[in-house]
Amino acid sequence: MKPDVGRFLDVAMLHLMTRTGAALAPGYEQSSVGVLAVMLAEVKQEFERAAARRVEENAALRGIFAEAAPVVADATLRARLEQAARDRDESLLVSDLEASNAALRALLIDLHAHVEETDSAAARKIEDAIWRELVASTERRRIGIGAF
Repeated sequence: MKPDVGRFLDVAMLHLMTRTGAALAPGYEQSSVGVLAVMLAEVKQEFERAAARRVEENAALRGIFAEAAPVVADATLRARLEQAARDRDESLLVSDLEASNAALRALLIDLHAHVEETDSAAARKIEDAIWRELVASTERRRIGIGAF
């Protein structure tokens, strides 16, 4: 048997909405079951895109670091940026991708603080790239649960 997580979540959501929720008296418990069903829809969506979203974001952050490294005056930060830009995700396990993402985001914070304190056109260009990526990152995480 090959488990199909998306199908399982669909069946569980449908059961909660049409069987469990319907069997309960209107009120708090029935509303809680409805919320759980909606959350399963969100989990299904996140499960489907979890690895792809993290791979895309990690690549975008590494691209920013590659662009930023030559204009960063701080040698230690520059070396960290260069190393991060060269690194690749070795595993597609979501937990490993998430760990890489957390480390890359911590470095992004350091870079952002650095360019905010740097008065140059190159620093403004990097800062703009950082803000564009933060907006894109927020959009990647958007949950669209459809019509309920």
